[in-house]
Amino acid sequence: MHSLGLVGGTFDRFHAGHRALIEYGLSNCERLEVWLTSDQIAQTKDPRIESWSERSLKFVESIGEKSSQISIHLLEDEDGPAPWHENATAILCTPETALGCQRINQARESNGLAPLEILKVEHVIGHAGKPISSSRIRQGEIDKDGQSYLPANVGEADFILTKEVEANLKDPFGELFEGPEEDTGVAIRAVLEEIFGSHGPIIAVGDVTVKALQDFGSPADIALIDGKTKRQKWEEASTIDTSLYDERLTCKNPAGQLNTDLFHACAGALEAWSNERKTTLIDVDGEEDLAPLLLHPMAPLGAVVLYGQPNRGVVLRWTGSDSKSRCRELLAAMDRA
Repeated sequence: MHSLGLVGGTFDRFHAGHRALIEYGLSNCERLEVWLTSDQIAQTKDPRIESWSERSLKFVESIGEKSSQISIHLLEDEDGPAPWHENATAILCTPETALGCQRINQARESNGLAPLEILKVEHVIGHAGKPISSSRIRQGEIDKDGQSYLPANVGEADFILTKEVEANLKDPFGELFEGPEEDTGVAIRAVLEEIFGSHGPIIAVGDVTVKALQDFGSPADIALIDGKTKRQKWEEASTIDTSLYDERLTCKNPAGQLNTDLFHACAGALEAWSNERKTTLIDVDGEEDLAPLLLHPMAPLGAVVLYGQPNRGVVLRWTGSDSKSRCRELLAAMDRA
């Protein structure tokens, strides 16, 4: 048993893989020094990474009673104190960081110190047989336990709205920005101020919302339209500028359903944005009202989903673990066909 071990990393969105790493460390070391990457370094990797204070707080909360065996420190360079630390005798790593630990030991020998025992911990495997990672969580693929936010048969079965789910959807699913129906600009202006600087795609569901964003010179990154408002044909739908989008997809989706056609269209649009920042217009033959239930589980963290609330304004919902989890629960409660 080592008296003191070292471990460093970003530790963003503390997950099951992080937990396995720390538990292995504590099974081999009486105490651990955890060096969390500074905000300055972390933000160069991904601006969606949480702040140092948030990461350190969630780390302690997640470890629970074992936190008394851990001290947390600020990591401001690649190696931290490891090359010259006189009290530590072990260092934790994952397969990706093993070479870095070997480099640290070479530096220690140059400094006249004994090498650290390298305690390598394998990845915890999550959904789709891939390792659980913070990047996969930020990308929206999995939760902190490595599970998908989508039901196993999504994309293969049609999901049918039930009365139970419908009742849960009556209230706005997000923050309502109120504005007169005859002037959608009032609500959209407030929404654009709220989401300024967002890192995820802006997703608009519904012709009126899509058109309002275009009128303000801020077209959505992903837009879903069906030519209707309040389930009635909307004459102004023809004024939506389809040329503003890199891609245009069409699909069929009957009212009260989330079918496989709509799922694959949404998945394709999100993939195009994530991989190449391409914008997409999805033209739905039927209705797109329920699409947010698919979009949130698939979208990266920090995405923005907007839709109109008849006679009231525009609803904004950020994509986060809470919105993803709620949509997962609602999808699970729907019937299959």
